[in-house]
Amino acid sequence: MKFTAKPTTTLFFLFAFLMVSKIGYTQVLRKRTTMLMGGRFDITIVAKDSLTAEQNIDEVIAEISRIEYLISDWKPTSQVSQVNQNAGIRPVKVDKEVFDLTKRAIRFSEITNGGFDISFAAMDRIWKFDGSMTEMPSAEAIKKSVEKVGYKNIILDSVNSTIFLKLKGMKIGFGALGEGYATNKCQEMMLAKGINAGIVNGTGDMSTWGKQPNGKPWNIGITNPFHPEKLLAVIPLSKGAVTTSGSYEKFVVFDGKRYSHIINPATGYPVTGLCSVTVFGPNAETSNGLSTSLMVLGKTAGLLLLERFPDYSCIMITDNGKVVKSKNFSIKKFNAKL
Repeated sequence: MKFTAKPTTTLFFLFAFLMVSKIGYTQVLRKRTTMLMGGRFDITIVAKDSLTAEQNIDEVIAEISRIEYLISDWKPTSQVSQVNQNAGIRPVKVDKEVFDLTKRAIRFSEITNGGFDISFAAMDRIWKFDGSMTEMPSAEAIKKSVEKVGYKNIILDSVNSTIFLKLKGMKIGFGALGEGYATNKCQEMMLAKGINAGIVNGTGDMSTWGKQPNGKPWNIGITNPFHPEKLLAVIPLSKGAVTTSGSYEKFVVFDGKRYSHIINPATGYPVTGLCSVTVFGPNAETSNGLSTSLMVLGKTAGLLLLERFPDYSCIMITDNGKVVKSKNFSIKKFNAKL
């Protein structure tokens, strides 16, 4: 699972800034980059003119900020922070939006037996990936680090719309799942306004819709986990979500074995076996939950989980460099270059 405020994805999209459409009128593409929800957001809008595009980018930023102030676990006044501050004390009433997001997150916890768990926020960060670690944490320290982690201790009351964390010191945090949710909401908002093409990319949790001004699909680049400065593949996409979880950005090596910064919240140990998972599907929140879960579960169990989500497909890269595609992966022009 991802245990930072932002995901480990690196995705790039390639586009032309201004092109003339085939039907004879000009469309303008505008992009803006900003820091929100603890990470980088790249917002791209295609509209009839620059002013319209820029105004809608402003609206997207306002919507992401609104969501951030609801679910951020590091803003002390957010509803999620209020839940965390009252862990072991009392239930906290939250907006239906926050309640429903929590409920969906717990669903992923249930179907992965805790491989995905939003209460990971309570983990004691005993693994250091800043170069300061000289030896592995002890088994006792690892066990202690996850004492306050456990989705079964999150109590939801749908009648009163409250969340209660049973243990003092428990915390929940949405991290990249929240970024995926935000990109979905912005896409829905733009489509409702008649903005028929764009990309909202929350540190790699990406929602795309429509096409470039020249009528071609967006070109989505997936990072090569063994050479992060290069692309593994470029995939055309007109509508849908793409999310990547990867263990290649931060890791330590002890006795010749590589330990990544993605920690299994059920065990406290770093995941092994896969170094990158990219999930494609209609919804960025679900795609993120799946890419995170697949990294933790590993290739065999992960592919079995994905079969329960027929609208979603994936590409996995194993630690030894093997490319694995789910059975329903349907992108024809996929040519991975490791």
